[in-house]
Amino acid sequence: MAIEKNEQMFPKLGETEIARLRPFGQERLTEAGEIVFKPGDTNVNLYVVLEGDIEIRSASGKTDDVVVLHEPGEFSGEVNMLSGRPSLVIGLTTQPSRLLEIDSANVRRIVQTDSAISEILLRAYMLRHAELVARGWGDLLMVGSNYSADTLRLKGFLSRNGYPYRYLDVDRDTSGQELLDQFGVKPNEIPVLICRARNVLRNPSNMEAAACLGMNVEVDEASVYDVVVVGAGPSGLAAAVYAASEGLNVLVLENSAPGGQAGCSSKIENYLGFPTGISGQDLADRALVQAQKFGAQVTVARGAVALKCTAQPFVVQLDEGATVQGRSVIIATGAAYRRLPLENLSRFEGVGIYYGATNVEAQLCQGEEVVIVGGGNSAGQAAVFLSERVRHVHLLVRGPSLSDTMSRYLIRRIEDSPAITLRPFTEITAIEGNGRLQQVCWRDAKTNQTESHAIQHVFLMTGATPNTAWLDGCVALDGKQFVKTGPDLTAEDLAAAQWPVKRSPLLLETSLPRVFAVGDVRSGNVKRVASAVGEGSIAVQLLHRVLAE
Repeated sequence: MAIEKNEQMFPKLGETEIARLRPFGQERLTEAGEIVFKPGDTNVNLYVVLEGDIEIRSASGKTDDVVVLHEPGEFSGEVNMLSGRPSLVIGLTTQPSRLLEIDSANVRRIVQTDSAISEILLRAYMLRHAELVARGWGDLLMVGSNYSADTLRLKGFLSRNGYPYRYLDVDRDTSGQELLDQFGVKPNEIPVLICRARNVLRNPSNMEAAACLGMNVEVDEASVYDVVVVGAGPSGLAAAVYAASEGLNVLVLENSAPGGQAGCSSKIENYLGFPTGISGQDLADRALVQAQKFGAQVTVARGAVALKCTAQPFVVQLDEGATVQGRSVIIATGAAYRRLPLENLSRFEGVGIYYGATNVEAQLCQGEEVVIVGGGNSAGQAAVFLSERVRHVHLLVRGPSLSDTMSRYLIRRIEDSPAITLRPFTEITAIEGNGRLQQVCWRDAKTNQTESHAIQHVFLMTGATPNTAWLDGCVALDGKQFVKTGPDLTAEDLAAAQWPVKRSPLLLETSLPRVFAVGDVRSGNVKRVASAVGEGSIAVQLLHRVLAE
């Protein structure tokens, strides 16, 4: 069914607005049935309909899969136009038409220089892309099982990267198994991704999926970027937005998906400017579009494994063996939730043990009991979010209460919800199951009473382990392996690092000049999204000073 038109998603440009766009493009005449772009095309041009139309169809190419019909004054495109990612849809004219064609480079120039047109384009592009994702309109089919950890991994990866896909569950849909049989896929090879009805990937890594789907433009290893931002959480994306908007050449490396831990938050209600709250996913999506609007290059499923810091420009080695160079580096790799000290924990990760509470995980435990371990805001947000979708939430914390670790507005919601039981002084002692989690045991340290429950879903959101192993001695770390910066660096730290310049390290600068650390990876961080965003912007201001040295 076609999308119902509304003014924000499908605005109609007036003659004045079209006149402002004309210098950036040229007119193109088309015949009836002429394809102007198709799935897989990269850097797709923008088309404004002057006469005639452009029909947008989903990647299946069936005539009944019409997405929308653009009429005179309307324009084509969605956010993939800014990122250079492949088109997800087909565009063709159903009658002889006259179009204003604007190439992708000029589209980026327009959104950077014309604020009024930029607002119209970006709002429409973001809404259109969200609709494609919601309807699964694209060129990707996943066949998997809800009892497969790798199916959950790929679902999360695709969802958080805003890539639409159709899903067939082999446990519920016989057509999924029939499709696997056609390709000779064995049960231990699921999930399977079928890209553009051609490439069949058996249980691919995130990197392999990203490559098949064209998520990343090619990184030029010979180029020297002004700044390489490692990590695309709130602090890394903020750094990318401010650096790119101020004319710096920016590359962002993200080993999974934009948003970091915050991207898994169902709703952030204490972030300035969003009185009704905003999901971590929406915040990350908007920040990503902003960064790309200003020309930042963002790659996903490409993590850093080493920083070569003995010479300049700095060299960051990627997990597939490639390298990138930067005059400066911003470390924004964040932290991961701490794993529980349970022998068999890894057996159930992705099949009962989860580290994020998004819609993907919520669908798996609809109407069931769940356990959340943790007393911070992330755990509180997850408890409130899941309480509206599951039968009951057990919130386990080691301490006596939530007052020292969680925002008061979340505590009130938890106290007021009959679907949430707070269990203080409580820790999980054992987990059991056959193939997937089936039983959870916990102990009340105050009463020493142990309970066993038939619960199949546990969300771990406790503690933080910084992602700093890849730095390998390049910068000073504190006792918990967080990166030390600015005033926290002691004379001994600087002596050990052989600090080479006369000035002291700047506020967010590490023990290595021109290398900064921001967000959850930094020693002494505040663990708030707003603080992380602020640190990303401050780092760019300091960066200008050191690049001028």
